[in-house]
Amino acid sequence: MKQRNSKWVAGVDEAGRGPLAGPVIAAAVVFFPFCELPLFKDSKQLSPKQRLHFFTLIQKEAIAFAIGRAEVHEIDSLNIHHSTLLAMQRAVLALPQLPSRIYVDGCHAPLLPSRVHTIPKGDEWMPLISAASILAKVTRDQEMLLLDREYPQYGFAHHKGYPTEAHHHALQKYGATPHHRRSFGRVRKILNMVN
Repeated sequence: MKQRNSKWVAGVDEAGRGPLAGPVIAAAVVFFPFCELPLFKDSKQLSPKQRLHFFTLIQKEAIAFAIGRAEVHEIDSLNIHHSTLLAMQRAVLALPQLPSRIYVDGCHAPLLPSRVHTIPKGDEWMPLISAASILAKVTRDQEMLLLDREYPQYGFAHHKGYPTEAHHHALQKYGATPHHRRSFGRVRKILNMVN
């Protein structure tokens, strides 16, 4: 069992619940209580350039941070809700010590051996959670850029796996990659139309 640090407070958020392809990525970020955090915004409200700037800043200023993930086969087996909680749990447990308090974006808490507070829309107003949102989003986007090199015909560099019209057309034309979530209705529907 990891040691709990009574001074550590963590923010946790995820990226990748909605895409049709790729893993769901969660991040846990630790800052000391009552420290002055920059006014990070929810990662979705930032430009890619701003996200990269804050991504570097957060890694420099945080006491600790960690990434957790749930892979496509886990998403297809467990469903996206439980996979998201699993990724969050893995992110926190990957920290070198357990925080005394954990603030999670949303209404559902992962199972963890510390006090967990769920904060609906916390990534919009709580800098600690916003920082985790940025780490998760940039990490996932970078993975999708690598996936784009392997499968350029799908356009992952542009839509990051989200259900855009271009992504739908690529699925209809080329079928699904091993990285597509076959449990998602939109993917199943397109694949059934192709077959």
